[in-house]
Amino acid sequence: MLDVLRLLDATPAPRGAERTAAHRLRAWCADRWPHVEWQVVEHGPAGGSLIATHGAGPLLYSHLDTSLDDGGAHNPLVTGNAAPVAPLAVDGDVVTGFGLGVARAPMAAALVAFAEAGAGRLLLAGSGTHRRAGGTTGLEAYADSYPLPRSAIVAKCGPPTLLWHEPGAFYLTVTVTGRSGAAMAAESATPPGGVVAGAGVVLEELARWRTDYLAADPREGQTGRACGIGAISGGWPDKPDLLPAQLRIDLYVVAGDRVEPTALAAELADRLRARCAKSALRDCAVEVEAEPVTAAAATPADAPVVTAARAAWLDEFGEQPPPVTGWTGSTDGVVLRARGVETVRLGPQAKPAADDPRRDALSLGQLTAYARVYRRLLTELPA
Repeated sequence: MLDVLRLLDATPAPRGAERTAAHRLRAWCADRWPHVEWQVVEHGPAGGSLIATHGAGPLLYSHLDTSLDDGGAHNPLVTGNAAPVAPLAVDGDVVTGFGLGVARAPMAAALVAFAEAGAGRLLLAGSGTHRRAGGTTGLEAYADSYPLPRSAIVAKCGPPTLLWHEPGAFYLTVTVTGRSGAAMAAESATPPGGVVAGAGVVLEELARWRTDYLAADPREGQTGRACGIGAISGGWPDKPDLLPAQLRIDLYVVAGDRVEPTALAAELADRLRARCAKSALRDCAVEVEAEPVTAAAATPADAPVVTAARAAWLDEFGEQPPPVTGWTGSTDGVVLRARGVETVRLGPQAKPAADDPRRDALSLGQLTAYARVYRRLLTELPA
């Protein structure tokens, strides 16, 4: 696993640009396990996934891409830090590095488990992280070319338990449009001083709406709701003497229940319009658009893959998987379930490294334990 992690640490794999990493990993695997046929499925301009099969059996899934790209131009927009990230490091039982939580560590465990199991199928997919206008995902490219099995195991970091229910997610875009103007003549803009100066009004109402949205969470199954503002934009940074006509706020919304994104967007728009009408933004247009990502989906708690995963968990960890409610992380597990594949998700727990929150720290012993669980499920689940 450490050899795999070191290879990945030296090869960036941002979403939609995993092809180089996929081919390098394929070459390494073919040399290490020549009896397995390792293939790369390419998709989009630079996307790629690594696949392999040991015959009929369940699908072991993880993804190659990381949410951020070590050294990428957009990283400082999120991290606030443009300095290079330190390389992978091992200190006793702890491995620390970039992208281990999303999702290099469980992916490495899945790869080794598959190679040792001699059964089932493996998909290390490109474009497995959420991204707006992300194009074809690695899972979609795989499903278009290969039949999906009856059951799947998603190897990804998460809570210290077994998940068979994951929430859906969508994006909301709030735009408030007035009239542009010049900073030297504040009254030339609508509202006076510019629409960005009224951002506080919109943000305060969004905070109230978020509180109400979360309070209405029915907590269905293992999942819950979440919501956060991920981006605020307006104007031209190189030309701040011009007051922009538009303020844009982007939100990421999670729903474990069956929320209709379009209806929610319409309700939020009405609420924001009513609030803006009582402020300096009264003459501005307010719009809210929804962009669905995935819908919540669950596998029956008594499905064979869940029963087998419970048994493997009990044998490995000495107790039943702890109950969980309100889980708000979503993976391609929801996509697999939507395509009729009974799916469980389980994996190690990562935490930010003490010296740099851009790096993740995990226990190698725990990672190895999950690899043993993955291997057992591949060999015991029916085709």
